[in-house]
Amino acid sequence: MDKVSFGFEDVPPDEKTRRVGKVFANVASRYDLMNDLMSGGMHRLWKAQFARRVRSRKGETILDMAGGTGDIAFLLAASGAQVTVADISPEMLEVGRKRAESRAIERLVWAVENAEGLSFADQTFDAYTIAFGIRNVTHVQKALEEAHRVLRIGGRFYCLEFSTTTWPGFAGLYDRYSMHVVPRIGKAVARDEESYRYLVESIRRFPNMPTFADMIRKAGFAQVKAEPILGGLVAIHSGWKI
Repeated sequence: MDKVSFGFEDVPPDEKTRRVGKVFANVASRYDLMNDLMSGGMHRLWKAQFARRVRSRKGETILDMAGGTGDIAFLLAASGAQVTVADISPEMLEVGRKRAESRAIERLVWAVENAEGLSFADQTFDAYTIAFGIRNVTHVQKALEEAHRVLRIGGRFYCLEFSTTTWPGFAGLYDRYSMHVVPRIGKAVARDEESYRYLVESIRRFPNMPTFADMIRKAGFAQVKAEPILGGLVAIHSGWKI
């Protein structure tokens, strides 16, 4: 049986799907707090930059995959776009629903979905977004193909994900921080060291920017671009369905 990566382990596909679900069930209630602590709050700046690149417009339909706690959807919906927040984790979606209620954000659609096999019809959405989620998908290529399928002609794909920084010195510093400090923060704040160790390891196993760009092209997208942030520590990938 073919195996896929779960952090630094290679496991059967079904086991990765199950274990990823368990990770996000465990971290859902403290997910945003942990993101603030791990990134020094910078994840909010990255997400704001990502939302600006998407350029959501009133009246269009957007699928925000792995949208969980709602960070990206809230930014996109401010334009008047109709946003469907999809996630494989019901626990993450519940956190997002409660956050939306507390902010009086309406008109969002919430759906439990697997990125590799979406329930939506062909050519349903004008844009597809996924932020810090695609590296957790069991079969990334299938998810990219599904993104292409559910987009209308002229639709756009945007992905925000960790990558590999090319800045000399910074790469080693970040590697030491993420591998040794982040799991300890997870243990102290979320009482879950192993889940955060997986999240860090999953970044190491994710393809670099050129490789991931090739995967997006293989899924059928054109005009594929990668915009590095902090030398590629994080990157915004984009493509169009034409």
